[in-house]
Amino acid sequence: MLEVTTMATGTAATEDTGDDQPDGLLLTVEEAARRLRLGRTLVYRLISSGQLESVTVGRLRRIPAEGLAEYVATLRRTRSSGATNGTSAA
Repeated sequence: MLEVTTMATGTAATEDTGDDQPDGLLLTVEEAARRLRLGRTLVYRLISSGQLESVTVGRLRRIPAEGLAEYVATLRRTRSSGATNGTSAA
């Protein structure tokens, strides 16, 4: 279950993420893709390029949950710095 607070009203809305498991510290690539609303292949490319942090546990590839927020923050910083430089980030 994902809780989102809207800025306009300050009220909390919940969204069912489809899995009945609590939020974990480490996510599979598929779980990370679902949370970011991206494709699995793109998430693998982000990992390969170093844009999205991942760790290996044995033979498994996992993405730290806080790595998703860091990735989104990086995108936002890149977009805002592009806008202040007069270039389009879109």
